[in-house]
Amino acid sequence: MAIQQIGIVGAGQMGNGIAHVCAVAGYDVVLNDIHEDALRSAVALIDKNLERQVSKDAITTADKAEAMSRIKTTTQLPELGPSDLIIEAATERETIKTAIFEDLLPHLKPETILTSNTSSISITRLASRTDRPEKFLGFHFMNPVPIMQLVELIRGIATDEVTFSACKGVVAKLGKTSATAEDFPAFIVNRILMPMINEAIYTLYEGVGSVESIDTSLKLGANHPMGPLELADFIGLDTCLAIMNVLHDGLADTKYRPCPLLTKYVEAGWLGRKTKRGFYDYSSDTPIPTR
Repeated sequence: MAIQQIGIVGAGQMGNGIAHVCAVAGYDVVLNDIHEDALRSAVALIDKNLERQVSKDAITTADKAEAMSRIKTTTQLPELGPSDLIIEAATERETIKTAIFEDLLPHLKPETILTSNTSSISITRLASRTDRPEKFLGFHFMNPVPIMQLVELIRGIATDEVTFSACKGVVAKLGKTSATAEDFPAFIVNRILMPMINEAIYTLYEGVGSVESIDTSLKLGANHPMGPLELADFIGLDTCLAIMNVLHDGLADTKYRPCPLLTKYVEAGWLGRKTKRGFYDYSSDTPIPTR
């Protein structure tokens, strides 16, 4: 099926990045959020990131202008109705995601494909709350979206081949690479990545090493571009905890038990970069380890 307009729900870190790459690829984008301020911030950030691409000769000034002209914003979900493809990129909480899909359904075309950018929640379960489980797919972008090459495509048990092929075609048009994952908790990337981050937090919790020594060890000893605690702060500690809880509940294996220190940080509201405090303090220009 031909996809021309893409509706994106959620103008946060992931949503604005998805809007950015879709607009550059030539899709008309309708970006939705419940907060007008979030939409203004998202558009400003997209403009800034596009300008950075212009300065690096990745795109032209004309490309930037065309991409910006393709992005429309709205606080009203019904305005996403004409979209051929919906990408939900809201908070990683299943109740919020299902409520969004239920509110969207009366306004959609029968052929509209629904997808979720969830990093861990069951696609089959989300799809079952809609009127089109065969047209529902997991569409998991990596953060930051304009830079990261991978998109995980996750079929629910009812996802049909037409839907999968259409979404795979979108990934190709975005200039990215798709990997197919089965609908198991956290899929592929986070099934491997989050337990590593959780183990790094246990290593800190048990006093094996400091924040700085743990991150330095993985950067220099395993050639990782970011240390696991630095990466956790970048992702958001609340998101890390949510994914670990999905793994622990869904697979019923104690090896996925979230570290108590991760839980404490989230309870304290220390969520990483977005709150300016996590395993590092971001209140100054240079992040400072907090432990």
